[in-house]
Amino acid sequence: MTQTLQHTAHPAFQASRQLADHLQQMLVDLTDLHLQAKQLHWNVVGKNFRDMHLVLDEVTDAAREFSDTVAERMRAIYVTPDGRAATVAAQTSLPAAPTDEIDTADATDAIVASLYATAGTARRIHDEVDAEDPTTADILHTVLERIEQLAWMIDAENRVANSSIPRSITE
Repeated sequence: MTQTLQHTAHPAFQASRQLADHLQQMLVDLTDLHLQAKQLHWNVVGKNFRDMHLVLDEVTDAAREFSDTVAERMRAIYVTPDGRAATVAAQTSLPAAPTDEIDTADATDAIVASLYATAGTARRIHDEVDAEDPTTADILHTVLERIEQLAWMIDAENRVANSSIPRSITE
């Protein structure tokens, strides 16, 4: 028989319910993003296939790394992350990924929409996260910087110079 000892920690900081919920949503969207990128990676066909195939792996890798960073931050501030498939499916704020083969141009639009949805979650929760825990907000800054960079770079594949919306801001 094993003896159970009680352990008491005295953390300098513990997340509120609101912070926990925000980080859970960020985790869900990042998890869905990496699954969607892989789904597209497996099913993309058409012009520039190889480039799109490889860039989708970049998105997968970034989203997986960020989801792990967010989940580990959650544990550090005494929040239990939930990355189960059923939870991700029920709580994602990303548009659904296609289930069949997809042309490279359509795959571009699909992954960019999911990247921007993920960035939208980070932007939506940022100020409330920052007010409670600037350290966690720094993680959101890193996520935003890379996710929006990927969205811009991938979206450029379908843009038409001086004709796409949104237009670049010029002086």
